[in-house]
Amino acid sequence: MKICVCAKQVPDTNEVRIDPVKGTLIREGVPSILNPDDANALEAALQLKDEYKDTTISVISMGPPQATYMLRECLAMGADEAVLLSDRAFGGADTCATSTTIAAGIKMLGDVDIIFGGRQAIDGDTAQVGPQVAMRLGIPVVTYVQKIVEYSGDKIKVQRQLEDGYEVIEVKLPCFLTCVKELNEPRYMSVGAIVDAYKKDIKIYNHEDVKLDPKDCGLNASPTQVFRSFTPPVKGKGEMLQGSNKDMAKQLVVKLKEKHLI
Repeated sequence: MKICVCAKQVPDTNEVRIDPVKGTLIREGVPSILNPDDANALEAALQLKDEYKDTTISVISMGPPQATYMLRECLAMGADEAVLLSDRAFGGADTCATSTTIAAGIKMLGDVDIIFGGRQAIDGDTAQVGPQVAMRLGIPVVTYVQKIVEYSGDKIKVQRQLEDGYEVIEVKLPCFLTCVKELNEPRYMSVGAIVDAYKKDIKIYNHEDVKLDPKDCGLNASPTQVFRSFTPPVKGKGEMLQGSNKDMAKQLVVKLKEKHLI
């Protein structure tokens, strides 16, 4: 079985700050981490590899050269190979253009049975890239996977998380599965595995390697663009009204009149 895991390097959101003048993320001095949901996706792939010894795992990511550090973490956890899609032509991509590039990169890996990805990335929170990649590859997708029930060679049965429970879905391979944190607990890296990870080569592909025209990727192929990001100003302290409903209604009317709102 051949498995691909889509991973993303993201800023540690506990320390993300926004430049009040430029309205952009301040990345200087902010550590980058493996997207948490993608760690669950990798662990799901590793558990299948533990059970089915003929399994190989490839991790693929799109990002700047420093994303190789995150990919080496994936190798240290147990992945067999890592691929980084890195090119200035990929810059400024929205989810639509990102999925185009990642799908092209996955095609370079050859026939893949299962593609795992996180439910969403913590920096964008769109949950769009996984389903879009599946669409571009022409394969079925199951989102919000919280448990792998059964794997039987040509199909896989999973639990899909819902707001009020779950549903069991059986899907034929190849397929794309997006994972939630409830699926598992990602394993730790051993010191020996970390050392071995730095001995492995990471393949780096540009737009020519994945056979994409620059106009079909990155900012040029992004129908949506973020104009500005900003932190909303802190609101003033609220005031709690006391008394019966009738009394509170009278108090509210008085205060609204004082502020010339009515």
